[in-house]
Amino acid sequence: MSNLLLEKKPDNSRLSLQCKEIAMNSSTIRSLDWDRSRFDIEFGLRNGTTYNSFIIKGEKNAIIDTSHAKFRNTWLKILKSQIEPQSIDYLIVSHTEPDHSGLIGDLLEENQHIEIVGSKVAIQFLENQIHCSFKSRAIKTGNELDLGINPVNGVHHKLEFLSAPNLHWPDTIFTFDHATNILYTCDAFGLHYCSEDLFDIEPEQISEDFRYYYDCLMGPNARSVIQALKRMKNLPNIQTIAVGHGPLLKYNLAVWVDKYQEWSSQLSKGKEYAAVCYISQYGFCDRLSQAIALGINKANAQVQLVDLRATDAQEITALIGDAKAVIVPTWPSNGDSDMQNSISTLLAAVKQKQWVALYDAYGGNDEPIDVLANKFRSLGQKEAIEPLRVKKHPDANTFQKFEEAGTDLGQLLNRKKNIAAIKSFDGDLMKAMGRISGGLYVVTASQGQGTDNRSSAMVASWVSQASFSPPGITVAVAKDRAIETLMQVDDLFVINVLEENNYQQLFRQFLKRFPPGANRFEGIPLLEDAAQGGPVLLDALAYLDCRVKQRLETSDHWVIYALVEKGSIANADAKTAVHHRKLGTSY
Repeated sequence: MSNLLLEKKPDNSRLSLQCKEIAMNSSTIRSLDWDRSRFDIEFGLRNGTTYNSFIIKGEKNAIIDTSHAKFRNTWLKILKSQIEPQSIDYLIVSHTEPDHSGLIGDLLEENQHIEIVGSKVAIQFLENQIHCSFKSRAIKTGNELDLGINPVNGVHHKLEFLSAPNLHWPDTIFTFDHATNILYTCDAFGLHYCSEDLFDIEPEQISEDFRYYYDCLMGPNARSVIQALKRMKNLPNIQTIAVGHGPLLKYNLAVWVDKYQEWSSQLSKGKEYAAVCYISQYGFCDRLSQAIALGINKANAQVQLVDLRATDAQEITALIGDAKAVIVPTWPSNGDSDMQNSISTLLAAVKQKQWVALYDAYGGNDEPIDVLANKFRSLGQKEAIEPLRVKKHPDANTFQKFEEAGTDLGQLLNRKKNIAAIKSFDGDLMKAMGRISGGLYVVTASQGQGTDNRSSAMVASWVSQASFSPPGITVAVAKDRAIETLMQVDDLFVINVLEENNYQQLFRQFLKRFPPGANRFEGIPLLEDAAQGGPVLLDALAYLDCRVKQRLETSDHWVIYALVEKGSIANADAKTAVHHRKLGTSY
């Protein structure tokens, strides 16, 4: 293994490179981004990330993906130490997201004869991204690329491709090397976790990050994950999954694949779903649609992402027509003919009384959102939620607003199902469950600074001390709570204990429904800088500053175990407000 430590960037981030053989004639260059704290703005990272690329040497040589542009000065240097650029025959582009394709132009400058291999959509995206001519080959499921026999050891490398659209970009492909039984999957099965461990040798250390990555990036595409897993079953004896982020999966491979199957099956149950449309590589559609879809998933509703640019007309008609709700971005006012045809197909496919929601793509040349809202009203659709407007460059608050809007929509879609489930419970059992009482608390959390700050709050009564040494508590948080996103492992939050004779105002404030993106603390007196995890309420009896240690998943809640790092009490003689329920079917 060779490591090349880079100088610190102006933002003091640490960057390094790792190069190591992973199988016969196959090696990886891992770009280690130790201090990256956010990914695509909306997802917080606690352990940095990596960007993995790969080299396969046969009679002909192939590179799978490049790296992030921030590694421009060093990635090519370490690549040249492993292979002469002029001897590279193919560059396989798993997908065109910039963290994997950021150095394609640099590689072509070294060898303009490299043939780029990717999905048809990927090739189209690169034509607009690289701004130079290049040789290309569009491939799909079942196509093969024969690299021939390695002249040194006689190993024959034959690559087979699988289409895996929406994991998590529309142009994604998987690559399987029949010589080494390695499946190269780019984003799928990955995780944002930076360490020098090449493989998954310590699964307990990465399992939380693996799940968080799935929830953020793969969960909104659960139906597409199921299809990719079906295609993978046709491959012979996969030994390693070489991912684009984090350690490669080898020693616990069956566990990770089974988790994807389990989680995706849970998210794909039932026929009713919301179709979240987006226009790939236009404005902020890609990321905003992901945030909406993540929110819908949190409400345990089904979702299907639909790329209006890359999906053919027949599939658009089927996906839109069968959806219970359709979420549509503002589209470019002067789009090309293909784009206009897709929009026409969309408008023809929506049905009267179908739930419809609109959001600003912020592409710079959008049709006005109010004009589009009127267009859909004239077609007889019902407005699911208020149009989601983006009036400035999207920041963390924007993505939080879109996620919360998605959750509201998911709750709307599931309303009848949830009511039916409650009515099905045994009455005496639920009355008995309702006799379990608890205190009253307000949980608060805040992350980021300035315009990148995100905060949230909720009333809680399912809070309990869980350990003496170190001092620990548990709190149960419903999966569809907005604050749940801010309570991942190692995140900070605050428990505000409400006082018996002084809780009604705070209780009413934080129990009410907030519109997406609303400031939950408006008009509420706060103790400034009292705790790290979130706002401390001035009228709280006490507060506990907590750090998430573990998360236990139940059917509809996350039970969060946290260590208490700091705390204070305002009135040692006062008592905690108590909440008595009548039924165990609600709070």
